[in-house]
Amino acid sequence: MSTEASPAVFILPGLYNSGPEHWQTHWERERTDCQRIEQAEWNTPRREDWVATLELAIAGARRPVVLVAHSLACILVAHWAAAHPANHGKVRGALLVAPSDTEAPGFPAGTSGFAPMPRQRLPFPSVVVASTNDAFITMERITGLAADWGAKLVNVGAKDHLGSAARLGSWREGQALLEELLQAAVRGHGT
Repeated sequence: MSTEASPAVFILPGLYNSGPEHWQTHWERERTDCQRIEQAEWNTPRREDWVATLELAIAGARRPVVLVAHSLACILVAHWAAAHPANHGKVRGALLVAPSDTEAPGFPAGTSGFAPMPRQRLPFPSVVVASTNDAFITMERITGLAADWGAKLVNVGAKDHLGSAARLGSWREGQALLEELLQAAVRGHGT
C-alpha cells in the first residue's frame, strides 16, 4: 500500500545497521514507501544522537509516518516517544521487531544511554514482534515490555533475532503486520 494519503515508512535499523540480506533492506529495495533513517554511528551509538536523528526525520516529514524498528531501534522509538511529545501526532504506528534487552548482562558493549529501557505506554498503535529463541531478550521480558508499551504482541515462533541470520528475505509475515498498521493509520484509528 503506497498512496499519497498513506504514511511514509521509516526503516530504523538496530545496532550495526541492517545488512544487504536483512528484511529491512529488502523492504527498502522493494517498497516505494520505505526510507531508511541513517544514523551517524552504527557501532557505538549514543542514545542522544540516535533520538536527535529520529526527531529530525519525524519533524521534517511532509506526511505522517509509521516506524519499522529492529532490535536496538525499538528501544530508540520508546526513548524518542518519551523525549519528544510534541511530534507524537506525526507517528501513526510502530512495528517493533525483536527489541533488544539493553539491561541484560549479555547486551553488546559500546552503546551509551539506552538503559534503563523506557517502559511508558507508547502514544501510537504499536505491534511488538517476538521470536521464542531470541538471544537478545527472553519471552518473559518481551511480553512485559509489550504490555508496558500498550503494544499488541505477535509471537512468530523460533526465528532467532529476526535479523539477517534468520534468512527471512522479504519477510511476508512482517509485511502483513505493516500493512495492518498502514491501513489503520489511513482509517484514522489503531489496530
